[in-house]
Amino acid sequence: MPAIQIEWTVEMLDALEDDGQRYELIDGELHVTPAPADTHQLVVGELHALLREYLKPLSGGRAMISPADVRRGDRTRNRVQPDVFVVGVTDGKRPAYPYDLRDLLLAIEVVSPSNPRLDYHIKRELYLRDGVGEYWVVNPDAAQPFVFMLPAFFDEALR
Repeated sequence: MPAIQIEWTVEMLDALEDDGQRYELIDGELHVTPAPADTHQLVVGELHALLREYLKPLSGGRAMISPADVRRGDRTRNRVQPDVFVVGVTDGKRPAYPYDLRDLLLAIEVVSPSNPRLDYHIKRELYLRDGVGEYWVVNPDAAQPFVFMLPAFFDEALR
């Protein structure tokens, strides 16, 4: 018997009990990953700290860390939580929260061993399709991150 396909909404996500797992919604499709492991969190913390220091002398962006709401288009069917991201800053102010994907200059995902397809393919397509300038996929076991860029470059957007 085929599985019943449910079109999820942000309202349905909000009604779920907090069980420690990460729930993200892309075009009405629910993606669930287990709570991050300690290595994942250590990498996220280091990336955030490095970006924060890099951005201090610049006026165009602010490093952020999830959990945080980032939405796109139909805001009732889309909510993601990039591990680390940079939002554009205008006149010293961050955009209104919850953030829109178009507010992100950079999105970084540390690979989830339970679902690498989500980070390498699904989120890559989402972020780049919706105007995020750069998308990094960081695998703690790899020598370097995968970097996907739009023609606009990250550094230029910050100045």
